[in-house]
Amino acid sequence: MKFLTYLMLSVFLTTGSLVADPGNLNAIQAPAVSGSVASAPNAMVVPGAKLNGPSALTTLNSLPVKGKAAATGYDRNAKFGNGWKDSDGNKCDERQDTLKRDMYEVKYKDSRNCQLASGTLKDSYTGTTINWKVNSGSVDIDHVVALKNVWISGGQKMSQVQRVAVANDPLNLMASQASANRSKGDDNAAEWLPTNKAFRCQYVATQIGVKKKYALSVTAAEKDAMKRVLQACPTQKTAAVTPIKLSGKAPAVAPSTSNATPAKAPSTNAANAKQVSPGAYCAKADAGMTGIGKKNGKTYTCKASSTETRLRWR
Repeated sequence: MKFLTYLMLSVFLTTGSLVADPGNLNAIQAPAVSGSVASAPNAMVVPGAKLNGPSALTTLNSLPVKGKAAATGYDRNAKFGNGWKDSDGNKCDERQDTLKRDMYEVKYKDSRNCQLASGTLKDSYTGTTINWKVNSGSVDIDHVVALKNVWISGGQKMSQVQRVAVANDPLNLMASQASANRSKGDDNAAEWLPTNKAFRCQYVATQIGVKKKYALSVTAAEKDAMKRVLQACPTQKTAAVTPIKLSGKAPAVAPSTSNATPAKAPSTNAANAKQVSPGAYCAKADAGMTGIGKKNGKTYTCKASSTETRLRWR
């Protein structure tokens, strides 16, 4: 008996665990290792917010249809808050909460199970599987309705608190492949859709929920594009939301006069502009400089972001 007890104690000290006798349910267990396996399930999860509300198509038809407002005054950090916030008060910011929600087989690097070290993402935008590690740059947190699109579809009438809310609302956040997120940029549904066609219904339904919640409009082309997607899934639901009441001031518009001379827009000599690849790293010497996308002709700026200190063409 003494020999058996000694053998079991040796196994515990060597391996850090003890195989319990089926009849002894109070056997000692090894302490958990800090920063090891997360509490999230190992089974694959479907990224994104839950859509268990009303019909997406019906909600889409209730949204106001307007043209895009001028983007004048848009500033990501100044208008929507600098950095991620802790909206639900769990002492983890929304970036970490979104990674935790959208990934599986996650591991943490802190004892509070807040800061993720790694995880697996079944990327909804592309349908690919990404084995992500912190600082790898392979996964971004996308704003499903881009913040610049929020700005030009009603966001200028929001209060600062409301704009920070939409920038950190789990409904509007999605862990996605970094390159897919950057190819999307500020586009709406008429200008960009995920390459993974099986996800498009959920994608536009999420956008509809966000626009309903924050009293945002859609353009005619955007609404048509959303309707085309929903034709493949007529029973698709959107999120159950309560629309906010806009509490900011309407943007000031200068009165027009018949004798006024229209101001000339600053000219951009595309031929002389630096040709860049969106999302690519850029040099410190180019910080704050603008360039033209090689393939799409759009303007990009060499800058860091609220989630990454390295300079990229964004």
